[in-house]
Amino acid sequence: MVGVSSDLFVSLGIIIIITAIAAFILRLIKQPQILAYVLVGILITPIFKIVNNSSMIESMSTVGIAFLLFLVGLEMDIKGLKNVAFNSTFGGLIQMLILFILGYLISILLGFLSLQAAYIGLMLCFSSTMVVMKLLSDKRELNTLHGRVITGILLLEDIVAIFALSILTSINGFSLPMFGLAFIKFVSLFAIAFLASKYFFPPLFKVGARFQELLLLLSLAVCFAFSLAFYYLGFSIAIGAFIAGVALGNLEYHLEIISKMKNLRDFFSILFFVSLGMGLSLSVVKKEWLLLLVLLFLIIIVKPFLIMIISSLFKYTKKPAFLMATSLAQMGEFSLILAAQGLLLGHITQDLFSVVVIITLITITLTSYFIQYDQWLYNFLQGPLSFFNIFTTKNLENKPTKVSPKYVLCGHNRIGYSILKNLQSVKNKVLIVDYNPEVISNLAKEGYHCIYGDVADEEIMDRMNLRKINLLISTVPELNDNFMLIRRLKAVNKKAKVMVTANTVEEAMKLYQHGADYVIMPHFLGGEHVAQIINGVRSNKIKLSEEKEKHLDQCIRNIRVMVDLGVILR
Repeated sequence: MVGVSSDLFVSLGIIIIITAIAAFILRLIKQPQILAYVLVGILITPIFKIVNNSSMIESMSTVGIAFLLFLVGLEMDIKGLKNVAFNSTFGGLIQMLILFILGYLISILLGFLSLQAAYIGLMLCFSSTMVVMKLLSDKRELNTLHGRVITGILLLEDIVAIFALSILTSINGFSLPMFGLAFIKFVSLFAIAFLASKYFFPPLFKVGARFQELLLLLSLAVCFAFSLAFYYLGFSIAIGAFIAGVALGNLEYHLEIISKMKNLRDFFSILFFVSLGMGLSLSVVKKEWLLLLVLLFLIIIVKPFLIMIISSLFKYTKKPAFLMATSLAQMGEFSLILAAQGLLLGHITQDLFSVVVIITLITITLTSYFIQYDQWLYNFLQGPLSFFNIFTTKNLENKPTKVSPKYVLCGHNRIGYSILKNLQSVKNKVLIVDYNPEVISNLAKEGYHCIYGDVADEEIMDRMNLRKINLLISTVPELNDNFMLIRRLKAVNKKAKVMVTANTVEEAMKLYQHGADYVIMPHFLGGEHVAQIINGVRSNKIKLSEEKEKHLDQCIRNIRVMVDLGVILR
């Protein structure tokens, strides 16, 4: 036992030390840290063979997947998903069906057997819940429109993956009654989780919340209990952990649980990415180069194009459609689990398994860049992407009245909602611009002037009638979008005032330099406060120039504090 423990400790020690060095270097050159983890895995096993006990690392990485999905369940806003449930479900099913058919037919043409072709088709369908949710969470985009739709699609894919695993595992003796039994087991466990979250967990965690260690222990116990229950009934431990997270997500203590679990999640997630690199067989690239290129083309080019088409058919404009497409352009962990299970059962070859690992590594790494630089990519491709607007219609928008709007509100998020409440008395003079079709549809029914689209789109800005407005308010946090709005408004209407939104002091200063009359900073100002300022401007009780000077002084004081602390502004 001592020898085994020593081997485990030495292997972990080597992995963590090398990974820390690689992550530090990539952070200095502003590259995604996921890339560091994968590169370390490639270096320590396939190339230099420093660590050979890959099975131990893979086992620990499985725990990492479970912890990640447990946290995803805890953080999931089910109510927020209701507005996009239809689009996520039907859009996701259409996308998966087309990808499966394409993957299956192309694999048959490349000479694969029917069962192997079915595996390839299925593996193309699944994106990475683990990677995408982590990257969107890091960018604080889980609750955005595209973030909610992506979450819904990933949830659907995970459920389909679980059923695919259960079917393929028993494919040699598959029968309809067996499938029905598996379905009943799954629904029963889900029902137990629902009832427990409503009647059993609230009083239990009310006691546990009094003691911090007990709260952590109870949370881990629930996570492992559901994971083991799903595992022993023939399902994945990952989906069990996810259901456990959803069950605890309704508790009033879920934020405390999340804060305690994040460090565990991060540690095991690192091992998951390292294990991917460790399982790589470099010789298969030369042998299966054609299959590799074809599958990469399907995932990186065809899959995003397909997602954009489907998103556009569901009335999403090109920007959220593009953000969804780039976020889902990868093979996920369930594709790896499916491939590993297929290899174990003899359904696929070792070479095909290695191809899946390589494609997963490449596409996950590319995804980290796609999501990190999605705004730059969108601005670069904005012209060609206009093609997808042919699928959207303007029937969501309210027909203009004889009264010309004097106030333009770009973005109906939480801040915009508060601002709009304050403008109720002059609603016929307000124009709202948003790219969420549900928001526009609801506001149009309430009688507001509405434009459905992206505020940075040239055509949308032309339709805002900027020459005749008195005030433009943007709650959109993208810096470049606000630059464009300021520049366009000031070019055609120097008398109009413009209020825009920034996430940081540095961004606020840049917006002031570009001509903003006032910058809304959500960290310093709530929607109600902004509404009061607008009310004062409308009644001539507040001068925006004086508010601007006060805010500039506040920004300068904050910058001085940052300089004193040794923080260097980029």
